[in-house]
Amino acid sequence: MSAPRTSLLRASVALAICGLGGLGTDWGPPKTTGSVQVKKGSRMDIKRSGTQPSGKGPAEYFTGTVRIDPLFQSPEPSRALGVSVTFEPGARTAWHTHPLGQTLIVTSGCGLVQSWGGPIEKIRPGDVVWCPPGEKHWHGATATTGMAHIAIVEQLDGKAVDWMGKVTDEQYQAGSRAN
Repeated sequence: MSAPRTSLLRASVALAICGLGGLGTDWGPPKTTGSVQVKKGSRMDIKRSGTQPSGKGPAEYFTGTVRIDPLFQSPEPSRALGVSVTFEPGARTAWHTHPLGQTLIVTSGCGLVQSWGGPIEKIRPGDVVWCPPGEKHWHGATATTGMAHIAIVEQLDGKAVDWMGKVTDEQYQAGSRAN
């Protein structure tokens, strides 16, 4: 395949993945000036870094020092929301479930994740964890290394999480034997 054709194919595939067009010759975002129109009456929304305040993970739902940075909450009819969560060494969530599941994307450090009754697994940058709807689980940093992840959930009737009891020190310390 020729270099120009290969470049066009790569660009077309990238645009298709992003939902911006197909593989034909009429691909790419709509030609506009100013804001990009995504649907009639709506405009693209950019949340600038540093414009949304960080919050502390509430002691009721977290053990240790946890910072939560909001990333996005999609407008209706979408139900998606995303946050970046940073756990200091030893910090972790309480046991919890999500009515529509949760995706975790580890961005730094080394962490632990466990489903109720399952083994504790180590998670590292680049790992993506899917927690199915209703699966009781917890996640956090290892005892010696902090961890950060992006958490993406969908809300069901305005609810994204059901919190349960805290992970005991005994349950957490079993993570030191995780692979």
